[in-house]
Amino acid sequence: MSSGKRFRLSLATRWSALVGTLLAVGILIALALDHLLPGQPLAVLGICLVCVVPIALITIRSQIQPILSLFRALEGTVASYRDGDFSFSLHWGQNDELADLISAHNALGEVLREQRLDLVQRELLLDTMVQNTPVAMLLVTELANRGEQAGLTVVYANLAARQLLSGGRKLEGHALNEVLQQAAPALIEALGRGGDGLFTAGEGEDEEVYHLARRNFSLNGRKHELLLLRQLTTELRRQEVQTWKKVIRVISHELNNSLAPLASLANSGAELVRRGQTERLPQILETIGERTRHLESFILGYARFAKLPTPRIEAVPWDALVARLAGQVKFRVIGELPPEPARIDTAQMEQALLNLLKNAHESGSWPDHVELQIRRVQDVIRIDVLDRGSGMNDAVLTNALVPFYSTKRSGTGLGLALAREIAEAHGGRITLANREGGGLAVTMILPVGPGPA
Repeated sequence: MSSGKRFRLSLATRWSALVGTLLAVGILIALALDHLLPGQPLAVLGICLVCVVPIALITIRSQIQPILSLFRALEGTVASYRDGDFSFSLHWGQNDELADLISAHNALGEVLREQRLDLVQRELLLDTMVQNTPVAMLLVTELANRGEQAGLTVVYANLAARQLLSGGRKLEGHALNEVLQQAAPALIEALGRGGDGLFTAGEGEDEEVYHLARRNFSLNGRKHELLLLRQLTTELRRQEVQTWKKVIRVISHELNNSLAPLASLANSGAELVRRGQTERLPQILETIGERTRHLESFILGYARFAKLPTPRIEAVPWDALVARLAGQVKFRVIGELPPEPARIDTAQMEQALLNLLKNAHESGSWPDHVELQIRRVQDVIRIDVLDRGSGMNDAVLTNALVPFYSTKRSGTGLGLALAREIAEAHGGRITLANREGGGLAVTMILPVGPGPA
């Protein structure tokens, strides 16, 4: 039987006993009065009512008063729960169905107290992490009571943001425009551009590089923007040193591989001239010339990557560009070329696609399996260079676009890096992905009407 049914049965039993007791008392009083006042039934009835009704009222009140008090207490605890105070509990001395209700109510309060304590601990941990992170965090929004011209207002700022923008003073409640009056002009310019990006503040030895990230979201039905400022100077300098070390290692390795044979061949040629054996000199000179041209090509590759000029955008038919590529490397065109002309720097884009197609041939793929697909997808041009070579593992995929990174024994690590540099200069990007069934897909995404980046 459920608690509700047991409770109703208990109430019915109590009220039946009460009514029966009152009837018995009334009958006894009526019998006594009947002997005292024979033949006067109305008087007997009136006296019975006068005696029984107060007793009934007192008895009913004594039965209902604890339940009413309990209901008032329940109402109070529910109001406390609504206000976030879960420290109250109730007590019911009787061993009945209401005791089960009070026990369940107290158990609910205990659960809510534990959840509230856990939430407070998590909030404390999160606030400690946010306040002590080196990333400056600034939460701004438009306050309705400040009018439309008030601009954005700071509603939260961690310690790093206070140190960076106000010398440690609190920023909450201040207008963002007022806060930025003391900020570096580069930060104001970066915020004005919109989106994420890098900017440099200070000059000379005090120069600092920051990364600005912006995220928009709604909180309590109001739009908020989270600004994250991260100082990257130390990391960039460390990466710069590592990059220079890697460049020096690559150049030193290539120079040693070329200069050592050149020195040996020069000595051999001089010895042959001294002996008068000149019949092998043409072969030695040809080898010296070949190694010299290779070294020149290597140095020019680095110079081309370091001095990539701003693209000179012009309209070029895609079929003309593909025809020029087909004259230098073998590949198969998939699908139809876009009818509208490409708006690119022809020389740079030809160099980028040539590097990608040559990499596809050097991947171990059959020449007939090297494919080029150019198509328009919504508002971008997608160029796919496909092969059926060995593909790349996760480590190589992560670093393949990094300058000077190469898995080839004689590679410079500039082919994909130069292609990415050219794509980004055109306002696009490059992605790499392994294909199902083997091979690699290199995808270049370009805007339909790019401009110099």
